[in-house]
Amino acid sequence: MATEDSRYEAVRSRDARFDGVFFFAVSSTGIYCRPSCPAITPKRANVSFFPTAAAAQGAGFRACRRCRPDAVPGSADWNARADVVGRAIRLIGDGIVDREGVAGLATRLGYSARQVQRQLNAELGAGPIALARAQRGHTARVLLQTTSLQAAEIAFASGFASVRQFNETIREIYAATPTELRAARPGRGSRFGPVAAAPAGPCGDHGTATGVPLRLAYRGGYDSAQVFDHLAARAVGGIEEVTGDRGARVYRRTLRLPHGSGVAEVEEGLGSGGWLECRLHLGDLRDLTTATQRVRRLFDLDADPFAVAERLGADPALAGSVALRPGLRAPGTADPEEFALRAVIGDAARAAAVAVAYGEPLAAPSGGLTRLFPRPADLAEAELTEVDAGVRPVLRAVAAALATGGLRLDPGADRDEAERLLAALPGVGVRTAAVIRMRALGDPDVLLLPGFAPAPRWRPWRTYATHHVWAASLSRDLPPAANVPRSSPRA
Repeated sequence: MATEDSRYEAVRSRDARFDGVFFFAVSSTGIYCRPSCPAITPKRANVSFFPTAAAAQGAGFRACRRCRPDAVPGSADWNARADVVGRAIRLIGDGIVDREGVAGLATRLGYSARQVQRQLNAELGAGPIALARAQRGHTARVLLQTTSLQAAEIAFASGFASVRQFNETIREIYAATPTELRAARPGRGSRFGPVAAAPAGPCGDHGTATGVPLRLAYRGGYDSAQVFDHLAARAVGGIEEVTGDRGARVYRRTLRLPHGSGVAEVEEGLGSGGWLECRLHLGDLRDLTTATQRVRRLFDLDADPFAVAERLGADPALAGSVALRPGLRAPGTADPEEFALRAVIGDAARAAAVAVAYGEPLAAPSGGLTRLFPRPADLAEAELTEVDAGVRPVLRAVAAALATGGLRLDPGADRDEAERLLAALPGVGVRTAAVIRMRALGDPDVLLLPGFAPAPRWRPWRTYATHHVWAASLSRDLPPAANVPRSSPRA
């Protein structure tokens, strides 16, 4: 929103469209909230606005216990932006600062630590350490309120360097001790997720008896059927599975994470509660933040459907589909390198055969999930008899580029450079590179419609335009004049 007055109007109307886009703080109470907080609207003179929760915390405000502003969806701006700030936010969300420090973040971005600090402070009111600290606080709150782990275990699982740092941060952010925060666990029916039912107790390598339960928040409507259909049609056996009847399905997949492996389970639901129910079974709880962010990217939970509908709905060629599907999403991926390799293989059955031949088996199978997808290094020199002869050199070339670091597809990768490098590899081709850019790099502005003009009127949401055209083509609900291709690429 352009002005502070317009932001205040959003607060007065409790407009959930702007949850995560900005935060407001109240000087008379010392708390900060999401715009849709149900509390009595404060006087304008007492309100200030912040672009991030970290900025509000840095100014000395504590999180509202009623609306839990740390639980909002991320701003869609960070997915749309390809500059250093957008790339940095995506990397911090993936846990890079916790694992590699500010120096590691700067190295991945190709800037000095001082430059990164300066740009983040200028735009977000908080540097990388403060942003990572806010994220650690959120992770700690989730673990406190959904598991029976000891505080010391939660401190290190959340990324804190010490129990003392953990205790101080929790008190500063929530104005409560860890014990008090655990006792204040919200009710199951609370409007403001993401707190799900607490499991029964600890359980060895997965931290809890039934995994860590989460409510993954999103804004606006959510067409869960469209997303689950998309994932079910492309599921790779042994790596992914979709169980249950349509409308009540569960998507499950294995995850390769920085400190070990994991399994994610996401329920289809009805897409109307403001969140998706999720459980994460992790070999190491330090991977909770990373796993959560990767599932969010897979299910496109930080999208802004209001902005997409406003832009695409103004075009007569898409207006019908936009009206029918206000919650349409553009699924991403939980593992960019895995997706790039699968995109080259093409067929899900062949990808499953490759996984069986070269993937790492899980310590214990979980339902139909038996292994992790192979690392790029596992395929760079492999025989690959499981795929067609024409695909083998292409698959080896992509795997080698990823394994050596010549090609990077992490959340902070330069999208233009990555697409250029992909298209330059022998046999990859422009379309495959664009598909990888769309899903592996989460670019919301990729057009994959043969015969369509570049359509600048759809920018920066051409990925969503592509999905609308595919959805309309499958259901044949657009008129012939819309020039809609009658096939949906398996992207």
